[in-house]
Amino acid sequence: MNQPKAKITYLFHSGYMVETKDHLFIFDYYQPAPARGGKLADGILTGEYLKTKSHVFVFASHNHPDHYDPVILKWADCCPDITYILSSDIRVTAELPHFHIMSPYEDWEQKGVRVKSFGSTDAGVSFLVQADGLSIFHAGDLNWWHWKEETQEERDWAESFFKAEMEKIGQPDIDIAFFPVDQRLEEFYSIGAEYFAAKLQPKMLIPMHFGDVYGTTKAFAEKVKGSLSTVEITHRGQEIFF
Repeated sequence: MNQPKAKITYLFHSGYMVETKDHLFIFDYYQPAPARGGKLADGILTGEYLKTKSHVFVFASHNHPDHYDPVILKWADCCPDITYILSSDIRVTAELPHFHIMSPYEDWEQKGVRVKSFGSTDAGVSFLVQADGLSIFHAGDLNWWHWKEETQEERDWAESFFKAEMEKIGQPDIDIAFFPVDQRLEEFYSIGAEYFAAKLQPKMLIPMHFGDVYGTTKAFAEKVKGSLSTVEITHRGQEIFF
């Protein structure tokens, strides 16, 4: 049996940690205040935990509070081997030793990690990360935001905006993709994820942006069964192996 290439831990909402052979990647960490003070099993990351790790890369796709938790900046106090890669709409005054800002459609490379930023259909950027023979895509708020309460003109614009951004991404070979599956869109909750999967064909698509409504991921897994490799998320701290 082949050894897993990555261990993925669900933290909360759009937050995931991906541990590869030589690197640790953390995407869009956010924890509501009542959840603070827990352990990794609760989806909580701390500087004390991260100080035992090397080659830590922390990503934040945009400044919305459900994607960017300022607590991540405190991790540098305990973890010297940490690099921050943040969207250009995030304003940070702290002086950090390894800190990089990205706008859409930029490239960055360091320590065996290649990052390409793409656009979003809301704020900030999406990320394509390549390291240790893996290609990982985190969509941030890139999605086909089809809101039923909007006008037909607004919905048409949202569709064309999303599909135009998808064209800019092209056809990269993606192993793991994190993509919104948002129950607030009601019956349209997964049209963005399904379009993304059909066009880019990631080896595994893991849902995000569903908050505590875990049933959304179950419904999505049942909907795409047989056509897409995905995972039902049931709790914070859940581990997934790729």
